[in-house]
Amino acid sequence: MLKIGDFSKLCRVPVKTLRYYDEMGLLEPVQVDRFTGYRYYSIDQLPRLNRILALKDLGLSLEQVGQLLEEELPPAQLRGMLRLKRAEIRARVDEESARLARVEARLRQIEQEDTMPTYDVVIKKIEPQLVASVRDVIPSYPEQGHLWNELTGYLQLHPGVADSVCLTVYHSDEPEIDAEVCAPLHSPTPPRGRVQVHELPAVERMACAVHHGPFVTIGEAYKAIITWIETNGYRINGPCREVYLRCAEKGSQTDPNTVTEIQFPVEKA
Repeated sequence: MLKIGDFSKLCRVPVKTLRYYDEMGLLEPVQVDRFTGYRYYSIDQLPRLNRILALKDLGLSLEQVGQLLEEELPPAQLRGMLRLKRAEIRARVDEESARLARVEARLRQIEQEDTMPTYDVVIKKIEPQLVASVRDVIPSYPEQGHLWNELTGYLQLHPGVADSVCLTVYHSDEPEIDAEVCAPLHSPTPPRGRVQVHELPAVERMACAVHHGPFVTIGEAYKAIITWIETNGYRINGPCREVYLRCAEKGSQTDPNTVTEIQFPVEKA
């Protein structure tokens, strides 16, 4: 028999780890001196220790390792456990690969522009949202005031049901700008005239960038987010949204205190 220190040197596993395996019931010493408390191990325990290390190296938890060691699991259950672990590892690899691609894209951008980017783009999951809305084709992006007037008149008939953060959904781009102005609702209200009440769908991946400044310069934010989408291997797969986190004073196009979040639904290209 070997003292725990000698067994540790032989198998190159720290004494602290061997003690922990003992506490977990994975690898108990063959003998414990009742006077000194010294743990003694046998050479015959090396195969079991190697199996513990091999299963742990596969990414299995110690609880799973113990289950595999103590129970006669049928091959189908063992295969299922390992397939699940394989799927988890592949998901982590894909996640890290995507993160590496974003790092490389950011490096290229900084090297090209020799400065930190003005806009940071993040991917969010957007939950479904009940809204009251008015939709129409408008001649240009700034010319949506009459839609907001219709929506505001409707909301005045239902005070307290709408959120203060409104948004516009652009269902199509120039020259046919199909715009839908929306007010998120806390509770359902009946439609009236051109005002519809419906649910904006959830979006699993929404690329978002925040623009601090007047609407006349928002094109810079659009350029930045579209460039990011293309550079990072995504493509747009739905209508763009503008969320007005801080509305412009009296609808001004030049109010510098305006804060707008631009949102594009995306999928991997």
